[in-house]
Amino acid sequence: MPKLTVDGIEVEVPAGATVLQACEAAGKEIPRFCYHERLSIAGNCRMCLVEVKPGPPKPQASCALPAGDGQEIRTDSEMVKKAREGVMEFLLINHPLDCPICDQGGECDLQDQSLAYGRGGSRYARENKRAVTEKYMGPLIKTVMTRCIHCTRCVRFSEEVAGVDEIGALYRGENMQITTYLEHAAKHELSANVIDLCPVGALTSRPYAFEARPWELKKTLSIDVSDAVGSNIRVDSRGREVLRVLPRINDDVNEEWISDKARYQIDGLTSRRLDQVWIKKRGKFQPASWDEAFKAIAKVKAGKKVAAVAGDMLDCETMFAARALLGAMGSKLIESRQTGMDYDVSSLPAVNFNSTFAGIEHADAVLIIGSQLRSEAPLVNVRLAKAVKRGAKIFVVGPEWETTYPATFLGSDVSVLGNLPAEVEETMAGAKRPAIIIGGGGFAAGAHGASLALADKWNLVRDLEDGSAWNGYNALHFSAARMGALMLGFAQKGGIADLVKAKPALLFALGGDEVDFTQFEGALKVYIGHHGDKGAHAADIILPAAAYTEKAGTYVNTEGRVQFADKAVFAPGDAREDWTILRALADALGVSVYFNTFEELQAAMVAAVPALGEEGLADYGSDLPKGELKASGEISYPIKDFYLTNPIARASVTMQRCSAELVHGEDLAEAAE
Repeated sequence: MPKLTVDGIEVEVPAGATVLQACEAAGKEIPRFCYHERLSIAGNCRMCLVEVKPGPPKPQASCALPAGDGQEIRTDSEMVKKAREGVMEFLLINHPLDCPICDQGGECDLQDQSLAYGRGGSRYARENKRAVTEKYMGPLIKTVMTRCIHCTRCVRFSEEVAGVDEIGALYRGENMQITTYLEHAAKHELSANVIDLCPVGALTSRPYAFEARPWELKKTLSIDVSDAVGSNIRVDSRGREVLRVLPRINDDVNEEWISDKARYQIDGLTSRRLDQVWIKKRGKFQPASWDEAFKAIAKVKAGKKVAAVAGDMLDCETMFAARALLGAMGSKLIESRQTGMDYDVSSLPAVNFNSTFAGIEHADAVLIIGSQLRSEAPLVNVRLAKAVKRGAKIFVVGPEWETTYPATFLGSDVSVLGNLPAEVEETMAGAKRPAIIIGGGGFAAGAHGASLALADKWNLVRDLEDGSAWNGYNALHFSAARMGALMLGFAQKGGIADLVKAKPALLFALGGDEVDFTQFEGALKVYIGHHGDKGAHAADIILPAAAYTEKAGTYVNTEGRVQFADKAVFAPGDAREDWTILRALADALGVSVYFNTFEELQAAMVAAVPALGEEGLADYGSDLPKGELKASGEISYPIKDFYLTNPIARASVTMQRCSAELVHGEDLAEAAE
């Protein structure tokens, strides 16, 4: 490990570290525009100049210079100060004076660093400035390319992280321009992350344009519920409205990226909202009071004829409260798999992403069964792309889709698992870290047992040579509530079909918008949710509830990671947090539950399932049940449109626009004013 001094401070850094990293280890701030920890080194901007001895008597770019033993680094010499001032002066030659009207103002690296490292004046003030025409990058990214300083962060992100070569540079020298291919929209699920990466105001958020300044916003730590990855997010709100969502850094989960849906579905939080109680009378919904609704529900004969279905975006506390309510009424008819899947849930390791997201990067052979990762979990797809760069081979059972890495498709029928090609068998059997990923399409096609049989055959649970443990069996869910529901036992052995057979007189749909409610003819359907979507239309009584930004709660992602989200804003109108509705229903139905406050509810939940009380990976063990290779059935992917997978997204004009343009290749149809 090289030892060197930075401004007189001796530091020791790992072999292969750069001088910039050594300076940061010594506590020195090094300005930069092109350098980013998660992207390849470009060395474009030259802002990170330092003085290095021994070496030529000139400043050197620290981001691209390897740290060497015995080096003496100066970050505060007169040479370095003058060099940085010169670089900043060059960067600002063509930059427009847009700061007062630029959306990046207050969060702009160029603005901050020009104040800290600039010389306070320009010798190019009277020269002509270069102007660049705007580029169209789709409905999410607003461009003002005259501000661009050619750091190429957006280019490198698209190629290296998203795996889609859609952004690049044209021309040379002063004529260089950053643009998308043929100026079309950036058509991938992570495109808006370039907005966070852009160190100037060249790429900004189109839906958020001119909405607010950063100092006006209240910042709340939360968890994304648009998929089962559990991305760590920050919710920025003003008053009672959520104005934007940004990623938080969590190397174990989402690194520092989020999907476009997680970022932009939030305008749906103010559209099609349920903000008062409704009761269906003579086929039409009529406004009602909470008391009227509770009395109508209480009239229905309960006992064992009451059931509950949980939606895809519910927090654990809501599901536990519903379980407690139904338990007090003598019923165990609870289910969270809305679309009818009935795979075995008796073993949590068999339905968990055991390798973890960070761990799957180190797999050297992966068999994907029934999962279109780009739609179901784009951030897991990024992890697989990293594995491929390390030499992993990917095999896919399912209909073909456009991957962002080389992959071999084996067919779309589950029966292929019983007769895999010799290449697949040899590769998986000979791999040091083999892995299987089974998605929703695989579960629905009955591939669960076959995948477990292959896990046993290839010894996916093993001890590695370095002494660490490896579990390569992974279930990839696409619903944020799924793992929490399975931990709470919110599932029937036979799935929704068991609830239908019981013919309940009363059905609670807790944000359940994907259920086929025609199966429950004769039942009083009570929808407890936040949007006027499919579930609300099918209901007899609607009780308005809070969305994920309007309540605190616990979520468990598909790798079994327990995470807690805070409340950002209040629910609109008469809408209430779900658990308070269920608590009030207990009184109306004349049953007793053991909580009166959110704290009591959480304490009861943790007492019942202790793993839900501690943030981090829950320990399910590593014992996988045996399976059988006998399986057949055509695989169909559950997500047909990435941008419209939940009621919030379907209410979002931004997501509708993305769906129309990026999925269907057409303009969004809007009503006339």
